Amino acid sequence: MRRRNFLALPAAAFAQTGTIPDRRVPYRNYSRCLPDLLRRLAAAAYETRNRRLEQLTSTGAIREYQDWVTRTFWALTGGLPEKTPLNARTVGAFERSGYRVEKVVFESRPNFHVPANLYLPSAGRPPYPGVLFQMGHAADGKAYPSYQKCCQGLARLGFAVLAFDPMGQGERTYYPGANPARSRLGSADDEHTVPGKQMLLVGDTATRLQVWDAVRALDYLSAHPAVDKTRLGSTGQSGGGTVTMLLAAVDRRLAAAVVTCGNTENFACAGFIPPGSTDDAEQNLVNSGPAGFDRWDLLYPLAPKPLLVVSSARDFFGTYSPNYLSSGREEFGKLRAIYRRLGGEERIGWQENPMPHGLAYDLRLSVYNWFRRWLQGEAAPVAEEPPVSPEEERTLWVAGGNVMSGFGSESPFTLLRKAPRPARSEAPLDQLLSLQGRPPAAGFRKLGEASFRDVAIRAVELEPEPEIWLPAYLYQPRRAAADGPVLLMLEPGGRRHWQEGSLYATLAAEGWAVCAADLRGVGDSSPEFGSGSPSYAAFRHADNQYAWAALMLGRPLLSQRTADVLALAAALRAEFPSRPLMVAARGFLTVPALCAAALDPAIHTLYLARGLAAFQLLIESEEYLGGRYENEDQGREIHPFANVVFGFLRHTDLPQIAASLSPRRLVLAGPVDARGAALAPDVAARLYGSRGFEIRPQASWDAETFRRLAAGA
Repeated sequence: MRRRNFLALPAAAFAQTGTIPDRRVPYRNYSRCLPDLLRRLAAAAYETRNRRLEQLTSTGAIREYQDWVTRTFWALTGGLPEKTPLNARTVGAFERSGYRVEKVVFESRPNFHVPANLYLPSAGRPPYPGVLFQMGHAADGKAYPSYQKCCQGLARLGFAVLAFDPMGQGERTYYPGANPARSRLGSADDEHTVPGKQMLLVGDTATRLQVWDAVRALDYLSAHPAVDKTRLGSTGQSGGGTVTMLLAAVDRRLAAAVVTCGNTENFACAGFIPPGSTDDAEQNLVNSGPAGFDRWDLLYPLAPKPLLVVSSARDFFGTYSPNYLSSGREEFGKLRAIYRRLGGEERIGWQENPMPHGLAYDLRLSVYNWFRRWLQGEAAPVAEEPPVSPEEERTLWVAGGNVMSGFGSESPFTLLRKAPRPARSEAPLDQLLSLQGRPPAAGFRKLGEASFRDVAIRAVELEPEPEIWLPAYLYQPRRAAADGPVLLMLEPGGRRHWQEGSLYATLAAEGWAVCAADLRGVGDSSPEFGSGSPSYAAFRHADNQYAWAALMLGRPLLSQRTADVLALAAALRAEFPSRPLMVAARGFLTVPALCAAALDPAIHTLYLARGLAAFQLLIESEEYLGGRYENEDQGREIHPFANVVFGFLRHTDLPQIAASLSPRRLVLAGPVDARGAALAPDVAARLYGSRGFEIRPQASWDAETFRRLAAGA
């Protein structure tokens, strides 16, 4: 509507009645709907977990809980892997004053090589207490200077230290650029998270992969003749601190641990700030919310063995969320109570440091003194760090810079491609999406009215579940017979093409009823910015981060948006009971539209433009980044992470869902691969064969396309 026409409406009413009518429209703050849902889910998980912890009043109950944590961790992350031969070997060594470094490599899985440096003291008598040093997300992995300093310092103090490159770092860079030891993806975080997203589709996780590397590294360290396997510790900074937490959940061999600047913020916490601390893939415990399981649970199996948690106080705004310190302090108090009940309160400690996120000098001293006290029995702390001097990165190389070129190693992507696929179990789609038992939504609620020359427009909203509202526009003809099809339009940019002469208005003027709606997280329902530092809030104000949060809290965005489409379809049938219902979607909204059509046989026709052809393509694309669909007019989308559901490919895929619509009409217009490129004919033939629906090369999105579709052409 033009501004002058809008302003003329109150004037006309005033001329007839002498008063200006009240035209206030009761819009809601739709940007709060998705964040508020996550807040409710997080609060429920928080309460569930707290109730369980309140029951831990005896040693027996605590021991049962520790076992439950380990079982639940493996269940959530993909299952306990099988131990295979390490095939460990030493490929070099060098001497320094006070210690020796051996260059070793082992296989955590068959042909999945892990390069490591073993620091052995020159003084004292073996067997030495052993420390597994876990790396934070530094691109150079085990060669990062402050990590080298800590390893050297521990070795000079009489510890055998094993430092290994985690997946995607140092010599385990799996997406190498011009420098084989540096990623072309941009960061070590991407190296973890790109394959981590893909693994979810087959029911596996980067969490399981990374903790298994740590378990096998501990196997190597504990079996070394110079190491006392009864005195084993683990420590690490940042991501390395988090992997130390993961290891504590599954390996009882640890005798002590120090977590420095790990992600010790519980996801389901008091005052949850959506989308929460959604960081690298291995830190995000999918479906943990409904289980009442969270990050601090990882440390419970260690009790009452010595545990020190060291944090950078600045991380509450510099790295993690505003809940980082408050959640950490609260959860530390709960764990300390468990230590107290087990008679080991002196064995747990919490320290805060005002310096930024990093393994700074004071933090390294804390590591030294904790392990000296509990693994060496040395009560007197060291006041200064032993002499340390980081080596050049090449000096520490085991594989010549990259395990793939040096040893022919597998990568997470090649492991995923080669993993055996079990026969699919035909789980019902509503069960797979956790949609069973949801009550039907109420009908549309009118918010206001407007018009173009030939079109009447109603602003409406729909409540598909309590406290979730979807805004929509309903276009109908003002003069022509209202007997055309009913069309539900779903666009990634939302209902922004509302203007006079738009596609919506053109079809409505011809007798169609057109509903343009914003699903949750889309258009006017895009989530509000959370609180916290600008860099923190901006990074997490993205579909990807909300997708992680929804997965962790047990309500994937695909499930939520499918429920939205089902509710909109039901409301339109109630509004126009005798007219055929068509649904048209493009981009990433084609997937929830397809799922909804498979679950609602009353959807007469489905038109999907530039939609992903199959989830299988996402695990066949080495650099599937899961990017947000940015501009449907330019057609430059990458299929987003928001449509990923854990284990989806164990049960079905999009071509099978599409086949279930027969004999209803389905048109796939310009289907795309994982990178948003048009699907090649041979790939389409492989995925779809002859299944009784139409695949068109062009993704037309105009009035003539829909006229012909309604006419059966």
